Amino acid sequence: MIRVTKLHFAYGSNSKDTLNGLNFHIDSGEVFGFLGPSGAGKSTTQKILIGILNNYRGTVFVNGLDLQKLTSDFYESIGVAFETPNLYTKFTALENLDFFAQFYAGETRNPNELLEAVGLKDAANTRVSDFSKGMKVRLNFCRSLLNNPKLIFLDEPTAGLDPVNLRKMETLILAEKARGNTICITTHDMHVADTLCDRVAFIVDGEVSLIDSPRQLKLQHGERFVDVEYRDGDSLKTKSIPMDKLGSNDTFQDILKNHYMETIHSREASLEDVFVKTTGRSLQ
Repeated sequence: MIRVTKLHFAYGSNSKDTLNGLNFHIDSGEVFGFLGPSGAGKSTTQKILIGILNNYRGTVFVNGLDLQKLTSDFYESIGVAFETPNLYTKFTALENLDFFAQFYAGETRNPNELLEAVGLKDAANTRVSDFSKGMKVRLNFCRSLLNNPKLIFLDEPTAGLDPVNLRKMETLILAEKARGNTICITTHDMHVADTLCDRVAFIVDGEVSLIDSPRQLKLQHGERFVDVEYRDGDSLKTKSIPMDKLGSNDTFQDILKNHYMETIHSREASLEDVFVKTTGRSLQ
């Protein structure tokens, strides 16, 4: 769906590139995450992929189209939800969706069904000025789906959501994947990336330092140990035991047979651990 080769970009007259030779591809039907701290180049990359920034160097193909030859038809097939929702605050939720639907030549989705899907059915006739941040984020997501896009770009799609609506948003994003759509997520939220993405790219200082699936990254950078918490009389103790040949490990067998085990955890790394280890940077 997307192929990027040797992508460079600099803002204005800056002599230093914001993007320094990015190379990556995104498969059709994939959920792909761009991860990195603020200012790393994630949003710049997304803006190039949706045609907002065009004075780049390198090649960018989206669904077979060279973005240097972009036409307005391109926007019929993509959906975009920016980190800061761009909505008309004096309009109601339904009026916003009805208005934006008129921008597209093709068939659009039912606005009421979209609002119901994100839990905003009862707020359909409420002005957006009265919405909370989380409600605006959900309405912005509805806007990105109006034109039945095959390619969806989401910038921090779960920012400001409570745990219930976070879970709902994750379910809706995975439902779009199940429809065969390709989804690009820009985020610094490792939980979102771990839960949703088939593959992730770590971007720091305008460079891609690592690309792989969250599972593979966590396994590759973890330690092959299990940490076992168990009761020894009135005391709570912890043992770290090698995972290899665990079934024949004497210490592990003794805990199983003679003690009450409370918890057992493998030591795979978190995505944030991997990010810090490979880039030497935090996500803040």
